[in-house]
Amino acid sequence: MNLSITGHHIEVTPALRDYVSSKLERVVRHFDHVTSVHVILSVEKLVQKAEVTLHVRGKDIYADSSDTDLYAAIDTLIDKLDRQVQKYKGKHNDHGHTRPAVE
Repeated sequence: MNLSITGHHIEVTPALRDYVSSKLERVVRHFDHVTSVHVILSVEKLVQKAEVTLHVRGKDIYADSSDTDLYAAIDTLIDKLDRQVQKYKGKHNDHGHTRPAVE
């Protein structure tokens, strides 16, 4: 998995990098077909914003979150992303096929 973390109007410190990568491990644990992840951390006045684009086979999953605290924005972002990945995984594995009941 390729992980790139960039910052707009903010310096990405090693502490931020470690925090984001540790939180993303939860998402990757649920779905192991992740090819790359691109995280953008930005600051606009008093609003801290975190965005992520997760590349999986056949689809790109995007989520974003804003908060006054960057760590809170990252936590909310990971929760949103985790829900989207679980939904995608369910659709991807289900295929809409059901087996007929054997009587």
